Amino acid sequence: MSAKIGAIDGVVLKSLRRIVDDRGWLMEIFRSDWPEFRKFGQTYLTTCKPGVVKGWHYHKLQWDHFVPIRGNALVGLYDPREGSPTRGIVQEVEVWEKDPKLIAIPPNVYHGFTPLDDQEIWVVNTPTELYNYKQPDEYRLAWDDPTIGYMWRRKV
Repeated sequence: MSAKIGAIDGVVLKSLRRIVDDRGWLMEIFRSDWPEFRKFGQTYLTTCKPGVVKGWHYHKLQWDHFVPIRGNALVGLYDPREGSPTRGIVQEVEVWEKDPKLIAIPPNVYHGFTPLDDQEIWVVNTPTELYNYKQPDEYRLAWDDPTIGYMWRRKV
């Protein structure tokens, strides 16, 4: 099966702005007055080494709000949702360290990420729900699962 590439209904990309001065820079990652904000669950940082794909997984309850902050990331998304106008579509989002973006990922959309080059990536996520250690809201497939039919652009 070959994946169809396109934009997925409900996924939102927001360009972020670095405010630079002679001391360094500041970047707002996520604000409660932005339209992408729904509610706050927690914030965490995850990393991914070169040659590794972290994916696929989805959540039934939570929205994820990814901001790759270090390195150059390829974020893959797949829409399996019944009744969605973009069902069966894969969306690729390249996020370059010098051109930061927020990616809002709706519930029930598979997602994963990998470095675009030979540098580790760091991704900050602010999901709408707290992580439930006893019953995690996380459902996984292998990074190369044939039901999605997507070939990541990195050698893994």
